[in-house]
Amino acid sequence: MLNKSPKVIVLTVPMLSPVFGPTEIFPVLLKDADGLTLIDTGMFGQYEALVQAIRDAGEQLSDIKRIIITHQDIDHIGNLAVLARELPGVRLFVHPEDLPAGTASAPMIKMNPQRVSQMPEAFQEQFSRFLDELKELDMTELQDREQLPWGGGIEIIHTPGHTPGHICLYVPEQKLLLAADELRVVDGQLAGPAESATPDMPLALRSLRKLEGRQIQTVLCYHGGLYEGSPQALIDELAGSL
Repeated sequence: MLNKSPKVIVLTVPMLSPVFGPTEIFPVLLKDADGLTLIDTGMFGQYEALVQAIRDAGEQLSDIKRIIITHQDIDHIGNLAVLARELPGVRLFVHPEDLPAGTASAPMIKMNPQRVSQMPEAFQEQFSRFLDELKELDMTELQDREQLPWGGGIEIIHTPGHTPGHICLYVPEQKLLLAADELRVVDGQLAGPAESATPDMPLALRSLRKLEGRQIQTVLCYHGGLYEGSPQALIDELAGSL
């Protein structure tokens, strides 16, 4: 079970998905003496839902000093630009394989110009402004197996496949895996990445092996929330299927 530590705060954010309709996502705050680290920022255009979830957790938006993006999808990076505008001096982090999309110097792999052109005109205009704002951001690269001190200590694990720069984070003090979209919880059971949203599914499944060798008692999935238990049996099943 996830320890009731003030260092790791799981946010519950309602999200309106254009594909799945109303749902919930689970960003995380890491709390340290010098402020908060936010992991993922919620859906594009749904900033107020994120802010309310932070308030509901008893925290202040102004205390966020760092933002880690697990990957480039718009339900993870969607509020990054507005947060950077609202929080002068905030530090932004992403894996180098997703940095071009994160700063709009290359198209997002799942929101490419062809797909955006099929959206309603109002969405296209809003998305264009969003990309213009991303171009102004200065982001720091995160490396595979990098150790960072926040939240009692975290390890970056590069798990490509869902996107080229997808990362998970391991919190050893809590024996907690922040799986982002590498794993999901579906009807209370741990599941692999969503095939419909994973351009390179074989690579994503091979990436599961990179999670091994760590004591994991709890998995937090961005879609589905907390799963109590080790992911090893699922890793063996899915990665072994290759």
